[in-house]
Amino acid sequence: MSATFTSLQYPNYRLWFGAALVANVGTWMQRIAQDWLVLTVLTDDSGVAVGITTALQFLPFLLIGPWTGLLADRLPRRRLLMATQGAMGLLALGLGALVLSGNAELWHVYAFALGLGFATAFDNPVRQTFVAELVPPERLANAVGLNSASFNAARLVGPGVAGLLIAAVGPGWVFVVNGLTFAATIAAVALMKPAAMWAKDRAPRAKGQIREGLRYVRGRSDIVVIMVVMAVVSTFGLNFQLTSAMMARVEFGRGASEFGLLGSVLAIGSLTGALLAARRERPRVRLVIGAAFAFAVATAVGALMPTYWGYVLMCIPVGLASLTMLTAANSAIQTSVDPVMRGRVMALYMMVLLGSTPIGSPIVGWIGEAIGPRWAILVGSITTLLVAVAATLWARRSWNVTVRYSIRRRPHLEVVYLDGPAPEHVRAA
Repeated sequence: MSATFTSLQYPNYRLWFGAALVANVGTWMQRIAQDWLVLTVLTDDSGVAVGITTALQFLPFLLIGPWTGLLADRLPRRRLLMATQGAMGLLALGLGALVLSGNAELWHVYAFALGLGFATAFDNPVRQTFVAELVPPERLANAVGLNSASFNAARLVGPGVAGLLIAAVGPGWVFVVNGLTFAATIAAVALMKPAAMWAKDRAPRAKGQIREGLRYVRGRSDIVVIMVVMAVVSTFGLNFQLTSAMMARVEFGRGASEFGLLGSVLAIGSLTGALLAARRERPRVRLVIGAAFAFAVATAVGALMPTYWGYVLMCIPVGLASLTMLTAANSAIQTSVDPVMRGRVMALYMMVLLGSTPIGSPIVGWIGEAIGPRWAILVGSITTLLVAVAATLWARRSWNVTVRYSIRRRPHLEVVYLDGPAPEHVRAA
């Protein structure tokens, strides 16, 4: 089996991969339908309303993130996953029924977005860490990369299908279809064989476990660097569902199908990045920072494209850079933390990654509405570039490293620690 797909040799992971692919298609369909419903049906092209909807969907990560991570470390993850996936499916069906009945108002969408956010906040650390039970430790980086490939393969299909369905029958049926896809994940988890899992230690009940997670992260400068970079990028740069909607609708005057196409083309680059990530044995901090530089450049060029099709073309490198950055950050953290701390650390990571969206989305939406969609993207490009430069300068000073490049020998790019052997977590950076 190819090194890219080696995790698929494990039956439980195959079940997970297939079911996740189905559910992810539905998730991307709902994202497109939700934004289009708010932007064109319930408001008059209001970027602020779309930003508020997005913010409400991610606000729970900021509010309850550490506690959801602790639950992922304490409780059986299979049962938690079945509960959270079921809740997310019911919320999608409820919103679909409301839209199809013709009674949906903007505040209804806000309420459902917030409810979905709470369900997702509980689901995310469990889903992120559950994969470690499906493959042996040496395959974890590959499994994380394939998870990203599944998510972005769905992104390739979901937005386009959503655009066609919206144009044909309206957004309500898109929510219903998404609600039904969660049944695939629940069935797959139920069919998994416990004997074929790699059991992980659970955190015992004790006082101060959330503070323990915070102290653990504080003592890991590599994780802190990743979290700071990803917090800034997520706040101002990773607002694709908002900026793509505004570029398609406001800047280029296009419809639902063209909006859906942007998400699908973005997924071409993302899927490529995910498959490349699956081949890396151990992504490092330097890759996260390098991908952030690439993301800043690609989004800036895309924002300046004069035509719709030029913007479509630039979605490919944007997708590649963003997925490389996200997967490298996820894998670098998951493969380097103590297993008994993994849920809490991943919850804190998700809190800064997704919890920053409630801050950034309304700001980016206001910029897009007041100044123009192009500036909404450029703000993300500029802030990403600044944090990448700051992280590079901090790492060189604090870790006392230098970078050497040679075209004649491999590896062409080397990070050299001037003080000799570094601590394990810094050496892995």
